[in-house]
Amino acid sequence: MLKDGTYAAWYKTPFDQGTGIVHVADGQIWGRDSLMTYHGFCQLDGDRFTATVSTKRHTDGRDTVFGVYDELTLEIEGMCPGKIATYTATSGQARGVVLQGTLILTEQPVAAPERAGEVPAFNPGKLPKLPKRTR
Repeated sequence: MLKDGTYAAWYKTPFDQGTGIVHVADGQIWGRDSLMTYHGFCQLDGDRFTATVSTKRHTDGRDTVFGVYDELTLEIEGMCPGKIATYTATSGQARGVVLQGTLILTEQPVAAPERAGEVPAFNPGKLPKLPKRTR
């Protein structure tokens, strides 16, 4: 099941590939990469999900993974049986181009346990001595 959270995204088309960040919360999906921002809505059905996402270019430069198209509406279908989702996306503006992608749920780091007691002061005199070498 596609859980609410932040995902690392990897995607490719026959033209190019890219990476980005995707957020999912309360039926909405949004994110960004080096060229585009995206926002839309997703529906969950067990391990399957669908989404409709609009893209918009925020940085000029190279072509997007869809070629010369800057603003698209993506129709996304995918599966998420655990922490990794796979999906395909198509767009009416870039007919015939199929995007394949992967979303990986990011997890919050576990807090380090608190130390019990004080840390002793560093004393270099207590370090072990190396044996003397002959030259």
